[in-house]
Amino acid sequence: MAADSMRRARRAALFLLTLLLPAVALGACGQAGTLTSPSPQPPPSASQPPVTVAPTLDPTAFPMTLVDDEGTEVVIPAQPQRIVSLTPATTEVLFAIGAGPRVVGKVEDIANHPPEAADVPIVATFAGIDVEQIVALEADLVVSGGSGLSQGPAVEQLRNAGVPVLVVYPTTVDGALEGIRTIGRAAGEAQAADDLVQSMTAQIDAVSAVTEGVERPRVFYEIDYGQSIFTPPATSIYGEMIRLAGGEPISGDPNYSISLESLVDADPQVILLGDAAYGVTPEQVAARPGWGGMTAVTDGRIHPVDDILITRPGPRLTQGLRELLGAIHPEIVGQLPIPSPREPIGSISPPGTVSP
Repeated sequence: MAADSMRRARRAALFLLTLLLPAVALGACGQAGTLTSPSPQPPPSASQPPVTVAPTLDPTAFPMTLVDDEGTEVVIPAQPQRIVSLTPATTEVLFAIGAGPRVVGKVEDIANHPPEAADVPIVATFAGIDVEQIVALEADLVVSGGSGLSQGPAVEQLRNAGVPVLVVYPTTVDGALEGIRTIGRAAGEAQAADDLVQSMTAQIDAVSAVTEGVERPRVFYEIDYGQSIFTPPATSIYGEMIRLAGGEPISGDPNYSISLESLVDADPQVILLGDAAYGVTPEQVAARPGWGGMTAVTDGRIHPVDDILITRPGPRLTQGLRELLGAIHPEIVGQLPIPSPREPIGSISPPGTVSP
């Protein structure tokens, strides 16, 4: 694949994985029964209210009514037995909380995670969603990224066909944690989801504790570099993660781009290569025209990172936070408690406690 084509494919995959931007590079499928994606729609506001569960004596009891991230009341008549996941993060959540055996359809995932999901039929790709296949699978719950991922028309068609569709589209770390809880309730795995969120919250709190009062370097997170430079806005979940890890994010515009002139003026002290998996190296960055005078380049602080861990709002988000901390503040990452292999994904004990 040519370098430019690789970058375009990578960018489309990244944006879908993170649930931050409308899906990009979505072409018409031209397949019978497949819904092609519309023009991108703006994402929900970062100040959106969290997904909440309608008052009930028992949050795991069915029938259940949930209010999703687009403000829609979704009625789930009984515990779902045939679940379809239309975001990679949702697939990870469902398997992490024990609902994996009930997942009958999923979106294509370039990371192929978790391995247990490998044999689940793909009903959606970066080119569109096969609504007819989802209906034929007799899905009794679909979890979608909604209009924020250009899945709005598919959501409407599925609901018109009588399929409950829950939209989970987190734009903050708290929203990601609440989304896990909501997916757990919808799947009838509320306790497992709550346990997972508790362990993830402990790790986030631990990172916040070790970064309190540290000097915060200016951090540039590179999503993609080519004819344009792509980096997230500081108000995005990316920016929040960088701040939690003790950095000050250099912000892109609402379209996730930044000019070289603006980047030079911002003078990053740390450069994180989210595109490292696609062959971008610190040596290549240092050799770019106009980049040589940046503090991060002169100080040799250019670090490849695993952007799927960092940007996917699922069970491994806290592992991404630890990775960010290690790149931004390697001198203090060792102060974090070490996760126990018996604890849920991404979990650690709170500071001052000993893992069993």
